[in-house]
Amino acid sequence: MPTVTFLPRNIQATVASGAALLDAGLAAGLTIVAPCGGEGVCGECRVRIAAGTVEEEPSGALSPAELAAGWVLACHSRVTGDVTVHVPEPSEEGARIVTDTAPDARPSATEPAGPHEPLVARKCIVVEPPSLENSFSDLDRLCRALRRTAGFSPTQLTCGLGVLRSLAAALRAAEGRVFVTVAQPNEDTPAEILRVEPVEQAVSLPSPSQAGQPAPPSATNGHPGQVHGQGARATLGLAVDIGTTTCAVQLVNLDSGHVVDTACEYNGQVSRGLDVISRINYAKIPARREELRSLVLRTLNGLIEQLCRAQGLEGARIACATVVGNTTMIHLLLGLDPEYIRLEPYTPTANRWPVLRAREVGLSPALDPEGCVVFAPGVGSYVGGDITAGLLRTALASDSSEVRLFLDIGTNGEIVLGNRDWLMACACSAGPAFEGSGIRCGMRAAKGAIERVRLDHATGQAAFAVVGGAKPRGICGSGMIDLLAELWATKRLEPSGRFNPARCGALLRPAGPATRDLAYVAAPGALTESGQDLVITESDIQNLLRTKAAVYSACAVLLAHAGLTTKDLTQVYVAGGFGRFLDLRKSILIGMLPDLPLDCFTYLGNSALAGAREMLLQRDARRKVHELANRVTYLELNVVPSYMAEYTAAMFLPHTDLGRFPTARLFSGG
Repeated sequence: MPTVTFLPRNIQATVASGAALLDAGLAAGLTIVAPCGGEGVCGECRVRIAAGTVEEEPSGALSPAELAAGWVLACHSRVTGDVTVHVPEPSEEGARIVTDTAPDARPSATEPAGPHEPLVARKCIVVEPPSLENSFSDLDRLCRALRRTAGFSPTQLTCGLGVLRSLAAALRAAEGRVFVTVAQPNEDTPAEILRVEPVEQAVSLPSPSQAGQPAPPSATNGHPGQVHGQGARATLGLAVDIGTTTCAVQLVNLDSGHVVDTACEYNGQVSRGLDVISRINYAKIPARREELRSLVLRTLNGLIEQLCRAQGLEGARIACATVVGNTTMIHLLLGLDPEYIRLEPYTPTANRWPVLRAREVGLSPALDPEGCVVFAPGVGSYVGGDITAGLLRTALASDSSEVRLFLDIGTNGEIVLGNRDWLMACACSAGPAFEGSGIRCGMRAAKGAIERVRLDHATGQAAFAVVGGAKPRGICGSGMIDLLAELWATKRLEPSGRFNPARCGALLRPAGPATRDLAYVAAPGALTESGQDLVITESDIQNLLRTKAAVYSACAVLLAHAGLTTKDLTQVYVAGGFGRFLDLRKSILIGMLPDLPLDCFTYLGNSALAGAREMLLQRDARRKVHELANRVTYLELNVVPSYMAEYTAAMFLPHTDLGRFPTARLFSGG
């Protein structure tokens, strides 16, 4: 069996002859970035052969000069003998990930926040001792005490074998004084006793004769993660948002309802595919599926441990978690085969998820292994629990007859339309263009990314703002939208996405030696970090047009199915990290968002994370999210005949039907 040596880390793997270099890296514990999921189209998994040879499959992603220099694609190269390869080290400094949320978008008069009823509560109670006159079992006496203290009836409570095994000793260790951790995920199932722990003798508690009285409330000191007064830490929970690109985790004090801290990071799976389809393709092999599961767990557990360290909570036992994510992300987290999500009739393994244990999911040791993990329900193959959770933050979850539109724009675009009587949803493959993939000078919103652009109308030269204030290294999604809008508004770009040479002047040049593609200089080399010009090419623009067309045409199809037009909308919610930095006016100018007055748009921020937090803290939210999921009619765009016609019409700036974009037409002088 051949041995593959990976430089510069000098690690090795022995693999079967014919194995892909990408899988050899997996065997060596090395992540080789492959954003297209190993399909051989992005060229990002390029490695250089330092010694030995491999069997290459043609892909067209590398130039003849790169091939001559020894570069190959790890996903399209097969190991046939001992070989040494050099893997470039990727670097992305100062990534900007959105975890904040906008003020509550619901009308407070019609949709007040639900009462504070957390997913898990830790009760401090006294259980009466057994006697000849009181010969009820330990469990019965515990349930009776909980009924008097917290309003539970014995028939509303259940527990597992682990609790039963420890119960007798716990009740007798401190004369019946115990902390009881109880979870109640929803109203349809009994509450579950997760843990019974004896209380230290020094803690002042009511006497057994006062067992029916609630224990005094805890007092919180200056440390947000600690609750004292009953000799115990606060009851803690996690709100978890698993995005295709980024993951965010919030540590929440369930006793007070306050957010203790938040942490975020890129989803480790991005190295194996930038969108859900590429990850589904990558996950066809069971070993790769397990790798994807390990990558996202490594990301989540790293964030959880980071939060615990920051709050001095080493050894803490977090009681529970609520998890939201799109359908594919939840499948990959749980190790489920996502293949049938992308194959007609587009059927996931599940949209409604059972309550699981932290140990079953694989979440951090900081969680109680028996702690419950609750997932927001999904709607369809490409509209998941992140969307239903996000709807909790909008008037779409209220008793309003006004028609509203909810947009979550990322590598996938999820759209929900409706009011109190009906809801419709669909999803489009927006693609990773606005994440920088497939764009010559594209990059994520990290330090050095151009995020704002304004062109001088006379000269066409760009003034720009850069993330972190550094010299520019590339252009992120919001900067691309700005640049596209400015080029079109100044007539340097035709509606088809081709440059107008007469207007562009010296800033236009050939994109390469063997192409008719043209490139526009957005930032001259004298101003950039690399010293090279940052350009946008006509091929880049076609990729951006495909993304904006996917989003707009999905909105148009939903409206048409409901027999409505843009004029029927009273409000448009824009959710997600990418939406946080959009210039709404320019997004309308290029035809990505419906042409409505700007005050019709409401930015939500990370509504998925906010919805997960509400599920953690409010029983009403846990009920409402299931109600919303049950109300939504899911529209699969892949089988809607009108979608391709709408998509094709939207592949122009702003659209072939200028009547849909009166503001854009006036702005351009058309």
